[in-house]
Amino acid sequence: MECTIDWGGPDGMLFVARTGSGHVAAMDGAPEGGGNNLAPRPMEMMLTGAGGCAAYDVVLILKRGRHAVTGCRVKLSAERAETDPKVFTRIHFDFKVSGRNLPQAAVERAVRLSHDKYCSASAILAKTADITHAVTVLDQAEPETSSQ
Repeated sequence: MECTIDWGGPDGMLFVARTGSGHVAAMDGAPEGGGNNLAPRPMEMMLTGAGGCAAYDVVLILKRGRHAVTGCRVKLSAERAETDPKVFTRIHFDFKVSGRNLPQAAVERAVRLSHDKYCSASAILAKTADITHAVTVLDQAEPETSSQ
Protein backbone atom coordinates (compact mmCIF):
# COMPACT_ATOMS: atom_id res chain seq x y z
CA MET A 1 0.00 0.00 0.00
CA GLU A 2 1.25 3.46 -0.76
CA CYS A 3 0.13 7.04 -1.12
CA THR A 4 1.62 10.39 -2.05
CA ILE A 5 0.76 13.63 -0.29
CA ASP A 6 1.37 16.97 -2.05
CA TRP A 7 1.17 20.37 -0.35
CA GLY A 8 -1.00 22.88 -2.17
CA GLY A 9 1.46 25.73 -1.72
CA PRO A 10 2.36 28.72 0.42
CA ASP A 11 -1.14 30.20 0.66
CA GLY A 12 -2.45 27.62 3.08
CA MET A 13 -2.29 24.11 4.46
CA LEU A 14 -4.16 22.22 1.76
CA PHE A 15 -2.74 18.76 1.04
CA VAL A 16 -3.85 16.38 -1.71
CA ALA A 17 -3.37 12.66 -1.22
CA ARG A 18 -3.13 10.28 -4.15
CA THR A 19 -3.59 6.66 -3.16
CA GLY A 20 -2.01 3.60 -4.67
CA SER A 21 -5.47 2.49 -5.76
CA GLY A 22 -5.81 5.62 -7.89
CA HIS A 23 -8.02 7.82 -5.70
CA VAL A 24 -7.61 11.40 -4.51
CA ALA A 25 -8.48 12.94 -1.15
CA ALA A 26 -7.92 16.46 0.12
CA MET A 27 -7.04 17.58 3.64
CA ASP A 28 -6.80 21.10 5.06
CA GLY A 29 -6.36 22.87 8.35
CA ALA A 30 -8.37 25.36 10.32
CA PRO A 31 -7.69 29.05 9.66
CA GLU A 32 -6.08 29.43 13.10
CA GLY A 33 -3.56 26.78 12.01
CA GLY A 34 -2.79 28.40 8.65
CA GLY A 35 -5.39 26.49 6.66
CA ASN A 36 -8.37 27.68 4.66
CA ASN A 37 -10.94 25.11 5.88
CA LEU A 38 -11.33 23.65 2.37
CA ALA A 39 -11.31 19.97 3.36
CA PRO A 40 -11.36 17.65 6.38
CA ARG A 41 -8.50 17.76 8.87
CA PRO A 42 -6.01 14.88 8.72
CA MET A 43 -7.18 13.56 12.11
CA GLU A 44 -10.80 13.70 10.92
CA MET A 45 -9.71 11.55 7.99
CA MET A 46 -8.13 9.08 10.40
CA LEU A 47 -11.36 8.87 12.41
CA THR A 48 -13.34 8.58 9.17
CA GLY A 49 -11.10 5.72 8.08
CA ALA A 50 -11.77 3.85 11.31
CA GLY A 51 -15.52 4.31 10.87
CA GLY A 52 -15.38 3.19 7.24
CA CYS A 53 -13.27 0.16 8.12
CA ALA A 54 -15.66 -0.93 10.88
CA ALA A 55 -18.81 -0.31 8.82
CA TYR A 56 -17.31 -2.25 5.91
CA ASP A 57 -16.59 -5.20 8.22
CA VAL A 58 -20.07 -5.17 9.77
CA VAL A 59 -21.85 -5.14 6.40
CA LEU A 60 -19.57 -7.82 4.95
CA ILE A 61 -19.97 -10.10 7.99
CA LEU A 62 -23.76 -9.74 7.89
CA LYS A 63 -23.91 -10.35 4.13
CA ARG A 64 -21.72 -13.43 4.45
CA GLY A 65 -24.09 -14.65 7.16
CA ARG A 66 -26.89 -14.26 4.60
CA HIS A 67 -28.64 -11.60 6.66
CA ALA A 68 -30.85 -9.11 4.81
CA VAL A 69 -28.89 -5.99 5.77
CA THR A 70 -30.16 -2.89 3.96
CA GLY A 71 -28.34 -0.05 5.69
CA CYS A 72 -25.47 0.74 8.00
CA ARG A 73 -24.56 4.04 9.58
CA VAL A 74 -21.88 4.50 12.19
CA LYS A 75 -21.37 7.80 13.96
CA LEU A 76 -18.07 8.24 15.74
CA SER A 77 -17.33 10.67 18.54
CA ALA A 78 -13.82 11.05 19.84
CA GLU A 79 -11.72 12.83 22.41
CA ARG A 80 -8.06 13.69 21.99
CA ALA A 81 -5.22 14.29 24.40
CA GLU A 82 -4.73 17.91 25.40
CA THR A 83 -0.97 17.87 24.79
CA ASP A 84 1.11 16.89 21.78
CA PRO A 85 0.94 14.41 20.27
CA LYS A 86 -2.81 14.87 20.52
CA VAL A 87 -3.69 11.20 20.06
CA PHE A 88 -7.22 9.90 20.34
CA THR A 89 -7.94 8.91 23.93
CA ARG A 90 -11.58 7.86 23.57
CA ILE A 91 -13.61 6.82 20.54
CA HIS A 92 -17.26 5.80 20.61
CA PHE A 93 -18.82 4.00 17.61
CA ASP A 94 -22.62 4.28 17.43
CA PHE A 95 -23.92 1.77 14.87
CA LYS A 96 -27.40 1.92 13.37
CA VAL A 97 -27.92 -1.10 11.14
CA SER A 98 -31.13 -1.77 9.24
CA GLY A 99 -32.46 -4.85 7.56
CA ARG A 100 -35.30 -7.30 7.26
CA ASN A 101 -35.62 -9.59 10.29
CA LEU A 102 -32.07 -8.72 11.28
CA PRO A 103 -31.21 -10.38 14.60
CA GLN A 104 -29.76 -8.03 17.23
CA ALA A 105 -27.31 -10.77 18.26
CA ALA A 106 -25.98 -11.10 14.69
CA VAL A 107 -25.34 -7.36 14.42
CA GLU A 108 -23.66 -7.23 17.84
CA ARG A 109 -21.50 -10.21 16.84
CA ALA A 110 -20.49 -8.46 13.60
CA VAL A 111 -19.50 -5.32 15.53
CA ARG A 112 -17.52 -7.41 18.04
CA LEU A 113 -15.72 -9.31 15.26
CA SER A 114 -14.84 -6.07 13.52
CA HIS A 115 -13.40 -4.64 16.71
CA ASP A 116 -11.68 -7.78 17.99
CA LYS A 117 -10.42 -9.34 14.78
CA TYR A 118 -10.82 -7.53 11.46
CA CYS A 119 -10.65 -3.72 11.61
CA SER A 120 -7.01 -2.72 11.26
CA ALA A 121 -7.79 0.97 11.82
CA SER A 122 -9.55 0.30 15.13
CA ALA A 123 -6.71 -1.98 16.23
CA ILE A 124 -4.20 0.81 15.67
CA LEU A 125 -6.32 3.45 17.40
CA ALA A 126 -7.01 1.12 20.34
CA LYS A 127 -3.32 1.48 21.27
CA THR A 128 -4.11 4.95 22.67
CA ALA A 129 -7.90 5.20 22.81
CA ASP A 130 -10.58 3.52 24.88
CA ILE A 131 -13.00 2.28 22.21
CA THR A 132 -16.67 1.68 22.95
CA HIS A 133 -19.65 0.66 20.81
CA ALA A 134 -23.42 1.02 20.78
CA VAL A 135 -25.65 -0.94 18.41
CA THR A 136 -29.19 -0.19 17.28
CA VAL A 137 -30.96 -2.54 14.88
CA LEU A 138 -33.73 -1.01 12.79
CA ASP A 139 -36.30 -3.12 11.01
CA GLN A 140 -36.51 -2.17 7.34
CA ALA A 141 -40.09 -1.07 7.96
CA GLU A 142 -38.80 1.56 10.41
CA PRO A 143 -37.83 4.80 8.67
CA GLU A 144 -34.23 5.82 9.34
CA THR A 145 -33.80 9.56 9.59
CA SER A 146 -30.93 11.26 7.85
CA SER A 147 -30.31 13.71 10.68
CA GLN A 148 -26.83 13.79 12.10
